[in-house]
Amino acid sequence: MDTLQTIDDVPVLMCGPEGETIAGEREALDCIGNASYQGAEWAVIPVERFDEAFFRLSTRVAGDIIQKFVQYRVGIVVLGDISRHTADSAALRDFVRECNRGRQTWFLADAEELRERLTGSGTRA
Repeated sequence: MDTLQTIDDVPVLMCGPEGETIAGEREALDCIGNASYQGAEWAVIPVERFDEAFFRLSTRVAGDIIQKFVQYRVGIVVLGDISRHTADSAALRDFVRECNRGRQTWFLADAEELRERLTGSGTRA
């Protein structure tokens, strides 16, 4: 179940792990619509919700999904352990590192890391 939370005055949609698999732009737009409807600036999506193709950059699925979030000005957080994916892909490791330097897309281990990023950081989507 998706719930709206406020972390340091930032509205965040915390998506539940049991929702629809995000495999492409259609599911991304559903998530963006839900976040926007609830007034969220960020959508936090558990890693389990993403199709395996998301983590293979050659499929372009991650780029297509992230581009939709950028286009609609909703930040996206991929929440959870992605080490099994990054262990096999230097390109994915680099992509994650670059995303985490920005203000729109983050790959974070847990909700505590999310709180640290949002608390007083001024990083609004």
